Amino acid sequence: MYYKPMLFALLSLVLLTFLVWFYMYYTRIQEMKTKRIHPQALNVRGKLQELLTDSAAPANNLMNLLEMPVLFYLAVVLSLVLLIQDQVLVILCWAYVALRYLHSFIHCTYNKVMHRFQVYFVSCIVLLFIWIRLATFIFVQ
Repeated sequence: MYYKPMLFALLSLVLLTFLVWFYMYYTRIQEMKTKRIHPQALNVRGKLQELLTDSAAPANNLMNLLEMPVLFYLAVVLSLVLLIQDQVLVILCWAYVALRYLHSFIHCTYNKVMHRFQVYFVSCIVLLFIWIRLATFIFVQ
């Protein structure tokens, strides 16, 4: 089988994580310059969140990209190790990645909570379907 479509989906999500990471640091550095915050003033996590409010959305989005997507990464690696792939699984993987990009865009721009939540919720359902599809291959076929 040809496994690159799932690898490309995985690499696309890794790319998104690094794009958000760069954006977070760009916004943080700009905010620190604008507000004249000395880096040492951020030596405690609570202070960081208190002082850097403008860059909080990208920081929160970065943390979010290291939560549920871990299950996506594991699913893709498991499918590769077990040589499991079909068109449905590939479509689900790309749908998940597209939804994560949309979620990050919303979170890092206008940040309307209900829009963000709806996209997040649908992405989690897609992720659940990825795991159901994998389980079907493992236990049924």
